[in-house]
Amino acid sequence: MRTISPAKFSPHGFTLIELTIVLFVVALLLGGLLPTLSSQVEQRRTSETSKQLDEIQQALIGYAIINGRLPCPASSTSNGVESPAGGGNCGTPNFYNGFVPAATLGLSGTDSAGFAVDSWGNRIHYAVSSWTSISPAVNNVFTTTAGMSTVGISNPLSPNLLVCSTATGIGPSSCAVGTALTANGVPAIIFSTGKNGPLGNGADEQANLDGNATFVSHSPTPGSAANGEFDDLVIWLSPNVLINRMVAAGKLP
Repeated sequence: MRTISPAKFSPHGFTLIELTIVLFVVALLLGGLLPTLSSQVEQRRTSETSKQLDEIQQALIGYAIINGRLPCPASSTSNGVESPAGGGNCGTPNFYNGFVPAATLGLSGTDSAGFAVDSWGNRIHYAVSSWTSISPAVNNVFTTTAGMSTVGISNPLSPNLLVCSTATGIGPSSCAVGTALTANGVPAIIFSTGKNGPLGNGADEQANLDGNATFVSHSPTPGSAANGEFDDLVIWLSPNVLINRMVAAGKLP
């Protein structure tokens, strides 16, 4: 009877060339997947932050209905409490360069110091109008208790915050011709500084952090020679929505 040599059935291992090919293929697959996964993570963070900004907007409306005014922004040292407590004159530049008063609004999603943070861990900014009515005379109408009801809807409420579509031609209290997104002004602006946080050095992003009443909002754009990268998420409170909700609640005559 013929015997078969065991050597013919010995297992055959991978050669170095075969291993190199396998590793190369795996690297190609991972290289293709990583950008997709990274993009999905960023889209999720953007969506979550947008939802968070909407919730803050609704909290501001609720606060105004209950207290007859909007809160002042939180300062960098107030641990998420409006500064000053009680509203009124929020101080300069705190009207335009503060943070969401998460503790005052009773919001969750805060950092260890009590500040509302976005999905990238950056503190969410909040600006409020410092408009003062001449007739009837009311200082800081939107942040003073009963300020809006004293002026009343028979007199126009004239918030002084503006949102422009570009920083080109922007001024401390004006947008360039044809670039105003809020021609009549708004009482409050809420915004996230996006993935690049407060370190973005483009002109459009810097306009949101320069401590005056004009802000910039547009779709995300990569870095450009003119205005740099822009990934801020900016929303604002319409004066008509605020007035409508306060009238419906019986808070404005």
